[in-house]
Amino acid sequence: MQIGKKIVLVTFGVCVPLLVAVFLTGITWLRGEIEVVRTNAIEKYIISIESQITNDLDHFQLTIDSTEYSAATTLSNQVWSSGELFNDTQVFLQTGNHLSRIDGSELKKNNPFTYLSPRSIKRGIYFSPSLGQAFFIATKSGQHLGEELIFTSQLTAEYFESLGLINFVTNIEVLQGAPTSNLYKFGDATIAELNLPASLGTAPAHLKVSFSNPLILKMEQEYTLLSLAIFLLFIILQIAGLFWLRLGLVKPFKKLTAEFASLDPKSAELVQIHNQGVKQFTPLTSGINNFLQDIYQHEHHSKITLAAISEAVILTDINANVTYINAYAERLLQCANQQAIGKSPDVLLGINQGITQRVTGFMQSGDLAQKSLPLTISSSPSKLMSGTLSNLTSHSGQVVGAVLVIKDTTREMLLVRQLKRSVHFDRVTGLLNRTAFEERLPSYIEGTKSLAAVYLDLEQFKLINESLGFAVGDKMLCQVAKALEACLSQNELLGRLGGDEFCFVIKDTSALEIAKLTKRIIASIHSQVITDKGTSYRVGVSVGVALARLRDIDDVCELLKDANVACLAAKKKGSNQIHFYDSRDRELSSQRNAPAWALRIVQAIENNELILYYQKIKRLSSHSHRQRMEILLRIQDASGRVLPPAQFIAAAERFKLIVEVDKEVIRKAFLWLSLNEQVWNDHCLSINLSGNSLGAEGMVNYILQQQARFGIPSSCVCFEITETSAIQNHSRAMKMLFELRKRGFAFALDDFGSGFASYGYLKEMPVDYVKIDGCFVKHLASNAKDYAIVKSVSDVCRVMGIETVAEFVENQEIIDKLEIIGVNYAQGYGIGRPQPLNSYKYEVLLEQSIA
Repeated sequence: MQIGKKIVLVTFGVCVPLLVAVFLTGITWLRGEIEVVRTNAIEKYIISIESQITNDLDHFQLTIDSTEYSAATTLSNQVWSSGELFNDTQVFLQTGNHLSRIDGSELKKNNPFTYLSPRSIKRGIYFSPSLGQAFFIATKSGQHLGEELIFTSQLTAEYFESLGLINFVTNIEVLQGAPTSNLYKFGDATIAELNLPASLGTAPAHLKVSFSNPLILKMEQEYTLLSLAIFLLFIILQIAGLFWLRLGLVKPFKKLTAEFASLDPKSAELVQIHNQGVKQFTPLTSGINNFLQDIYQHEHHSKITLAAISEAVILTDINANVTYINAYAERLLQCANQQAIGKSPDVLLGINQGITQRVTGFMQSGDLAQKSLPLTISSSPSKLMSGTLSNLTSHSGQVVGAVLVIKDTTREMLLVRQLKRSVHFDRVTGLLNRTAFEERLPSYIEGTKSLAAVYLDLEQFKLINESLGFAVGDKMLCQVAKALEACLSQNELLGRLGGDEFCFVIKDTSALEIAKLTKRIIASIHSQVITDKGTSYRVGVSVGVALARLRDIDDVCELLKDANVACLAAKKKGSNQIHFYDSRDRELSSQRNAPAWALRIVQAIENNELILYYQKIKRLSSHSHRQRMEILLRIQDASGRVLPPAQFIAAAERFKLIVEVDKEVIRKAFLWLSLNEQVWNDHCLSINLSGNSLGAEGMVNYILQQQARFGIPSSCVCFEITETSAIQNHSRAMKMLFELRKRGFAFALDDFGSGFASYGYLKEMPVDYVKIDGCFVKHLASNAKDYAIVKSVSDVCRVMGIETVAEFVENQEIIDKLEIIGVNYAQGYGIGRPQPLNSYKYEVLLEQSIA
C-alpha cells in the first residue's frame, strides 16, 4: 500500500473516529457533572429553607418574649408595626381551659383556629386542614395568674416568596400529609418535598418546593456548543494536516523514491541523489549520500586491498562462473579480469581436478566455514599451492556465490620443513635432540630382548668454550658427533641430550662388545684436535653403560637413568674412563635414588614430616651445669620406617635443598624449647648447620626471627659446624659466627681432625666447643697414636679456653681414658642412643623423681 493511502486510512479510519469518541464521551461526562452540580445546589438550598424557617420561628418567639404589654386590649398593636414579617399576628387568651380572642369574644365552632386545644398548645408550626395553611405558634404568660397568651402568624405566599431564589425557586407551598419522595423531576422542573420543620398539631404537612432548570439548561447548552466547536476545529485541523502531508511529504517522498530507484549500484563512479525539489528531505538525502559514499569508498578500498594482497582471489556466481579476479590472480594465471569473467574455475586454472564441480557442491551445501583445497597449477609445476573455498551469502543468508583464494605456499613449506628439522635435530651437530631421541625410543626397542644405554659426558669441553669461545666449542661438538657416527652403525640410536652430553642405545649386544665399542669411541673422540694460536685442544670423555632386558618403555627410561649414574661414577675415576652400572653398588644406588629423595624431602618439609631426635652428651670434667644434647634429623619412608639421614642429606645437598632442611630443623628445635620452658636454665641443644647454610643469605635473620617468634633464650642453643665447611666458606662463616655470638648463641666445631683444618684456623674462630672426630676416639683405649692425637687436641683447646667433646664413645674403657686426658664431654652409643625429641620431657621428669 502506498504511503499516501496509508495516511488517508490512518486519518479517517483512526483519528476521526477517535475524535468522535472523545467528543461523545466528553459531552456525556459534562452532562453528568452538571446534573451533580444541580442536585448539590438543590440539596443545599433545601437545607437553607429548613434553617430559615427554624430561625424565623425562634425570632418570632424571641420578639414576643422581649416585649412588655400595657393592656390586653392594645396588645396586638404593640407587637409588630405594619409591613413587618409577622404583622398579621393574632393573639388569643387562654384562661384555664377557656380559649378566647384577646378582645374577649368567643371562638365559633367553625372558626379556623379550632385546632388549637388549650391542653396541647406548644411553640412551633401548626397546620390547619380546614384552611390548608400553616401558622407560627408562640406562647407567653399573661398579666394575671392562670392566663396564657397565644400568638399565631400565618405562613403566607409572600413569606414563602421571601425564601425563594429568583430564577431558581418558582414556587413554595404547604401541602397536607407526609412527603412522598425527597427529590424528583416534573416536566422541566425539579420538585423537592420536605417535612415542615418544628411542625405540631394533628395533621401532618410538608413543603413542596419547585426548582426551575433554565439556568442549568443554559449552562449545559453553552458547554455543549463549546465542545462541538472544539471538535469541529480538530476535524478541520485533521483535514488540513492530511492535505499538508500529501503535498509536503508524500509527493516529495515519491520523487525521492523514484530518484533513488534510478541509481545504478554497479556504476564504477560515485553516484548520489541530487536533492532537486525535495528540500524537506535534506537530512535524509544527506545521510543516504554519505552512506553511498561510504559504500563506494569501502568497495574502492576492497578492490585496492584485493589488488595488493599476495594471494589469488577468484569470485564466482551461483553457477560457478568467474565474476572477478584480483591483480595477483591476473599475474599468476596470466589472464586479465575481463577475459576471466564467465569462465569456469577449471578452464581458468588450466587444470582438470574437478574444481568447478567441487565449488558447485560446496555452494549447494550452504556451509559457511572455509574449506581447504590442495591445488597443482599447470603453469607453475615447481610451486606448491594451497586453496581455500568460502561461500558468499546475501543479507538473508542465501548463498549467492563463492570465493576461491589460492596461495603460493612453497616458501612456507620450506620453512615448515626447516622448523621440523630444528624441532627434532640438534642445530649444531645435526644429531637427534633429547625430545626426538626419547620419541623414537619406543619404536626403536620393538622386538628387542636386551638393550644397552651408553651415556657420554665430555671432559675439558668447558675449557674450550671459555678460552676460545662458543663458536670453536660448537666446532668441537661437530667433530665429536662425526667421530661417534663413524664408530656406530645404522642400527644404533644416537642423540645429543645436553650441552656436552651424548647418548646412544644398542640392541642385543653383549657387554664385551659394548666395552670394545666404547673404547674405540673414547680413542676417536680423544683424537679430535682443535688448534688455536699454536695450542692444541682436546676433549676427554666419561662413559657410563647400563644393560638390561626390556619389558616396556618404562624400563628404557630407568635404563637411561642408570647410564647417567654410571657416567657420574666414571667421572670420579678420571678422564676417558668407562663404568658399567651395577645395581648392587650402594653408592650408585644412592645417587640414582637422589632425585626421589629430593622430592621426598620437599614433601616432608611441606607436610611437617621431618622428625627430630636427640643424643645425650655426657659431662665429664666441665664446670658447666648445663645438660647438653645434639639434635639429629630423621625421616620416615612410605612404610613408616624411620631412616637415618645419610641418603636424604646427600640428596638435599646435591639438589640445593639443605638450607631449607636446616631452617626446618631450627624451627622445630626452637618450637620444642618454647614448649619446654623448664629446660631453659640447665640444658643446651646442639643444632647442626651445613656448609651451604653457613653464611647463606638471610640465615642470620631467619634464626633471629625464629628466636623472637618463640621467645627462647640464646644461651640454650649451640650451633655445630664442620671444620671443612668452616674453612671452605671461611669469610662468610666468620661473619655469621661473630654476628650470632654477639646475640648469645654458642658454636661448636664438629669433626675436628678429620679434615684439613689447622690450629691456626682454630685460633681465629670464635667457637666454644671442639668435637674431636670419632675416628680418633673409637680406638682410643687400644691405639697409642689416637690417644696422643686426642690428648694433643684436648691440651691445645684447654689453653685456648675451648671445651672438648669426644664423639663415638662406645664403652666405659674409652670414657675412663677421656677422663684421664681431661676431655670435657663424651658422646656416643656408650652414653646413649638417639631418641625422639618429643619423648625427652618424660626422661627429665624421671631424672627429677630419682634425684
